[in-house]
Amino acid sequence: MLDAQNALIYTMVLASAADETMTDSELEIMGDMLKVLPVFRNYDLGDLSQVAQRCAELLADPEGLDKIIDQVADALPERLRETAYALACDVIAADGTASQEELRLLEILRDRLAIGRLEAAAIERGARARFARA
Repeated sequence: MLDAQNALIYTMVLASAADETMTDSELEIMGDMLKVLPVFRNYDLGDLSQVAQRCAELLADPEGLDKIIDQVADALPERLRETAYALACDVIAADGTASQEELRLLEILRDRLAIGRLEAAAIERGARARFARA
């Protein structure tokens, strides 16, 4: 059973792995968010690699994506669902491009986490603004 913090980490790992390539910029932004966001204030960073590994192992299963998203949805209270979506958007935006697979993952997350279209659009726009390049 996942707790809320690990569910958020699973969401970031899913976003990074969606296009089958976990880039350095995606991994870096994940680490940065774990260090600065209040939701991770008491998180033991030493647990990160083990949690990410468990998520990757689940993804190897043919039904892994659905299983992970179900676990994430079950573990997250409603107040953290938009946070999960925002974290996924930030990880995807970190390398400057969004693949079709990443966009499809966001669509699945919006649906399974019951994120409204307007809220999702605002979160997505915020991610684009934060990761814009000169």
